[in-house]
Amino acid sequence: MKIAIVEDDINMRKSLEIAMGDYKEFEIITFKNAVDALKKLDDSFDLVITDINMPKMDGIEFIKELNGRFEVIIMTGNATLQRAIESIHLGVKDFLLKPFDIDTLVEAIQREAKVQEVKKSISKTKKTTKKSDFLGKSEALQKVINIADKASKTDASILLLGESGVGKEVFASYIHKNSLRAKKPFIAINMAALPENLIESELFGFEKGAFTDATEAKAGQFELANGGTLFLDEIGEMPYGVQAKLLRALQEKEVRRLGSSKSIKIDIRVISATNANLSNKIKDGEFREDLYYRLNTIPLTIPPLRERRDEILEIADAMVKVNCKKYGFDLKSFSSEAKEELLEYGWAGNIRELISVVERAVILSQNQEIQKDELFLENRK
Repeated sequence: MKIAIVEDDINMRKSLEIAMGDYKEFEIITFKNAVDALKKLDDSFDLVITDINMPKMDGIEFIKELNGRFEVIIMTGNATLQRAIESIHLGVKDFLLKPFDIDTLVEAIQREAKVQEVKKSISKTKKTTKKSDFLGKSEALQKVINIADKASKTDASILLLGESGVGKEVFASYIHKNSLRAKKPFIAINMAALPENLIESELFGFEKGAFTDATEAKAGQFELANGGTLFLDEIGEMPYGVQAKLLRALQEKEVRRLGSSKSIKIDIRVISATNANLSNKIKDGEFREDLYYRLNTIPLTIPPLRERRDEILEIADAMVKVNCKKYGFDLKSFSSEAKEELLEYGWAGNIRELISVVERAVILSQNQEIQKDELFLENRK
């Protein structure tokens, strides 16, 4: 298990390096601040452990920048309840107060490792059931799934549209798994999560010596996805200068690493997604019109959760089961008042927000029945 530890205190950082060195099942990479970590974190990492109070960027802002790409454990010496609740809302899996025994940290990591094993097992099981990607069922959702089923059998570019949190990556993965490329790689990359100066090298790769820190050659995401599907999330955040190179890669079906004069042939299917209005970005000169038409062969608009209310309780109940098992609780349920509150709430953050609220309620509820006030929704309306 590859773990990133982000800690500005050098003594604490070195102590963790030494102590964790006794556990051969863990590969530990440490960073002195969140800014450095963001430059190096890639899909090879399984877990991020971070302090909250750090220079340049604090832990909460760091987690927001990670945007759900990694599971996170927080360690801090001066936590508040507000901070704890905020971190849980952002998807943090554990919250450790300093000072703590190394055994406590290891137990938290092992709990997360078990959760990831369960998720992988569930993912394998889902491959045998076509519709199992989706927790809820509604007429609005089924209409979109029907279009996705037809589109998945082709190689046409698909643009997923919809508000933040509606499940665009779930749809992208579903389309890939039901396509002719299902046995090849599915690689997702979030444009908004990458520093602007790293997007080009991340997409297209680079040769040794292409820039100061390029100590060895690295394949880009296009090469890694060869034969499969490349999912470009938050495509509206792609820098204008990189858009021309993306368009060329799609048209010519080849890429060129930074620092290289040699083109590499690629065979990929591109699915992109955005919650931005690309038409407005085109008018404002922020997005290329020719790239838009290349990506938008099949537009797929995913409706927000407020238009899929039949799914709310289905998803909520499913996530209660997941989180009770995850945290070792006896199975909990919602009171009738809590169910009404879930159905009446606006869900600006859509399914992502619902999942976060349910996880928090499972953790903070006092009894087996989750009450309305334990959803903490009144402060978010």
